[in-house]
Amino acid sequence: MIVVTGGAGFIGSNLHAALVARGQETVVVDRLRAAGKWQNLAAHPPARLLDPERLDRFLDSHPPVEMVFHLGAISSTTAADGDLVWSTNCELSLRLWTWCAARRVPFVYASSAATYGDGSRGFADGLEDLSRLRPLNLYGWSKHAFDLHVARMLAGERPRPPQWVGLKFFNVYGPNEYHKGSMISVVKVKFDEVAAGGAPRLFRSDRAGLADGEQARDFIYVDDVVAVLLWLMENPQVNGLYNLGTGKARTYRDLARAVTAAVGARDAVEFVPMPEVLRGRYQSFTEAPMQRLRQAGYQGTFTPLEEGVRRYIQEFLAGPTPYR
Repeated sequence: MIVVTGGAGFIGSNLHAALVARGQETVVVDRLRAAGKWQNLAAHPPARLLDPERLDRFLDSHPPVEMVFHLGAISSTTAADGDLVWSTNCELSLRLWTWCAARRVPFVYASSAATYGDGSRGFADGLEDLSRLRPLNLYGWSKHAFDLHVARMLAGERPRPPQWVGLKFFNVYGPNEYHKGSMISVVKVKFDEVAAGGAPRLFRSDRAGLADGEQARDFIYVDDVVAVLLWLMENPQVNGLYNLGTGKARTYRDLARAVTAAVGARDAVEFVPMPEVLRGRYQSFTEAPMQRLRQAGYQGTFTPLEEGVRRYIQEFLAGPTPYR
């Protein structure tokens, strides 16, 4: 039995689908609510579906859990309820860490590239010198806070799970993200704009010396993220805090071009002003150094942006169903 928190969400439901395809019994911890999120699980229902409030009682029943993938979180970069974010992103993570340490269950959790803030302090992963980082929002700070707590627990030789891994996800895109509202990937937003007959709209640059459309992110297709998660399950000797991106930043202009090519539309963009709320708080460049994960033994390749966008659009967004 494998527990996947956030298993009805974006990355979680893609991982859940892969686990079910392997014949694994899964317990999904999530809330479906009314946004159509249930459709992320429609083709592969879990053995159990628990809301987070029932998780502690379930774990107290001593289930035969083989592994915990802790992907559930309040992931909105505009979240403002600090108490709720702390309770969900930090306290729950700590309870799961403690339970996995006591029961000797491997534990993989989602950190975030949002912990790197504006990127001016670099993107070096690992637990060393985490104090240098300055996240720009409450979500990034909450993820950073738990990374710091992990570092302190390890330094103090407190009990730890037999395998523990934190993953700093960069810009993930792909199917099953449709419930995410304003946090949906840029690929889906640009596809919708083109499908409606317009041109992809990109923010003008708010950085001196950086041309419009040249803001760059490390975009990673969700299948590549799932491949790493499954590899970790197969390699219990791997421990640590790792980046998870492709290792290659691509511009938003590149992304818009990939979307129009996948749709068969004219290559054109429209530049719009940067929203006031994002000025000075916008990551204009992210790129995941991937050396540490490679040194840990991961040899898989990462899908190029053009191929990932093509697959997402042609196999899902423009296909018979957008859901996996």
